[in-house]
Amino acid sequence: MPRIEMYTTPFCGFCAAAKSLLQDKGVAFTEVDVTAPEARAAMVQRANGRRTVPQIFFDDAHIGGYDDLAALERDGKLDAMLAA
Repeated sequence: MPRIEMYTTPFCGFCAAAKSLLQDKGVAFTEVDVTAPEARAAMVQRANGRRTVPQIFFDDAHIGGYDDLAALERDGKLDAMLAA
């Protein structure tokens, strides 16, 4: 199973949806709150300029945001990525 990191902010509906999707699958992840400017700057750099949250990484691969994660689930690809 990949190491999953998710950059989030409190009160973000898309962040909550992404966390819920992964929790429903029984997947552990590390959450990084990017409320602090330094943390957000690190996220933006790592996410190739993307500023919105969540930003999700499987190991060092950038998955994207919630819409990207949900698309993987809809396409039946997420479970295989989680099993790798």
